Amino acid sequence: MTSDQELSERLLKNDRAAFEAIVQKYQRGVFAYLRSRILAVSDAEDLTQEVFLRFYQARERFDTSSLIRPWLLGIARNLLKEHLRKLKRRKEVAWTELCLELEDIVHMRPGETNEDFLAHLPHCIGELGQSAREAIQLRYSGSLSLLDIGQRLKRSEGAIKLLMFRARQALKYCLDNKTRNPHL
Repeated sequence: MTSDQELSERLLKNDRAAFEAIVQKYQRGVFAYLRSRILAVSDAEDLTQEVFLRFYQARERFDTSSLIRPWLLGIARNLLKEHLRKLKRRKEVAWTELCLELEDIVHMRPGETNEDFLAHLPHCIGELGQSAREAIQLRYSGSLSLLDIGQRLKRSEGAIKLLMFRARQALKYCLDNKTRNPHL
């Protein structure tokens, strides 16, 4: 198999076969990353194509000594954020926002992928206490502000902010445990 460095060097020389090889090698992984964060398969497919288009358009800026996969996933993450801003009213926004926030606090171990912890997320949400689970659902499914959540749960905005912080920390703890000990 051709190395990332060789493929990227060939791509800089406008070698179409090198680009096709990159797409072939990484398309499934990029799609899986996006699909785990977006409900609509067609949106994940469209964004996957957009990732490779942007990669191709920015190929001169790519450091040929770097690995291609992390760069592609960085593009995918940025596209996901753009997609989120465009679709603020759609249901999957809640799931996507939560996934992005958790990615920022859950630290991956070598060889671990985001998909490893996303598989456990529904279970971990189910293990939250009732108030924390309600707050998470109102925030991410109902897209409510902390003030609105506080009014619904009869708590102050500050108390909800603390509850949300603790809920995200509990999710992080649960996800860390589930990815370390999947049989638990």
